[in-house]
Amino acid sequence: MSSTTATPVEEHQAGDYKSELKPIWCPACGDYGVVQAIYRALAKVGRPPHEIAFVSGIGCSSRIPGYTSAYGFNSVHGRALPIAQGIKLANQHLLVLVAGGDGDAFAIGGGHVAHAIRRNVDLTYIVMDNQIYGLTKGQVSPTSPRGLKSASSPLGSLEEPLNPLLYVLGYGCSYVAQGTPANMPGLAAVIEEGIRFPGFAFINVRSPCVTYGRPEQSLKAHKATMEALTDLKHDASDRMKAMALASEYGTKLYTGVFYRNPEPPPTYGAATHERQEQMKGSALPRKRILETFRSR
Repeated sequence: MSSTTATPVEEHQAGDYKSELKPIWCPACGDYGVVQAIYRALAKVGRPPHEIAFVSGIGCSSRIPGYTSAYGFNSVHGRALPIAQGIKLANQHLLVLVAGGDGDAFAIGGGHVAHAIRRNVDLTYIVMDNQIYGLTKGQVSPTSPRGLKSASSPLGSLEEPLNPLLYVLGYGCSYVAQGTPANMPGLAAVIEEGIRFPGFAFINVRSPCVTYGRPEQSLKAHKATMEALTDLKHDASDRMKAMALASEYGTKLYTGVFYRNPEPPPTYGAATHERQEQMKGSALPRKRILETFRSR
């Protein structure tokens, strides 16, 4: 028998990734659709739950790890990315996903995004962007539009919103996509592709907040206004065109893949493994490293 005979791949259903915990979001919250899209994407990828780790910060969307049957870690506010990077580097065989909201990702956690991108750690970062702080009762978030009246800005916000798509593209992210629960097949597809992408993948999900959000951000409004990038014949390998389309964030709701690097750079994990292989059997580099630390 040939030694190259392929081992049959175990098939999984979306329900295999669902935990026994019942979601406690507000009725009709967009995050219900997001977690269902994640189940579908994971079933397509086919990795068993025990080979998956899900990390989150704090916020409504950050409850998602508890609703999956994978390993889960609900970390502190804004710190999901550094913890996820540590998990991935400790066990390269794990499939590691990260969940957060627009506040968790781009306020207290904003400084971590750039470094996860430049290191190109093989993570899939799913950010639920509802343009408001939902868990803490409706304050302005980094992506809230200028002029928004909220619990923290009763006369209207004086700040310009952060553009999450341009933010990650500007830092050189190799996979950037956007979806909405108003289009479940499309959302599941970009999450699946992000998981399969060899490197850091960012997916912005326009997930409406039904309690503190604006009517124009409802799922019904999304269905009426969203435009698929495939319908626009967008070339996802064109980074400059991706940035031009991303600049319309807040006025247009484009769904699909903005940018997919046709020549992804090496992941941080692969580079680390290569360095370790170079150091095997050679005591000299290790000796120099130890001497450096001891001399401090």
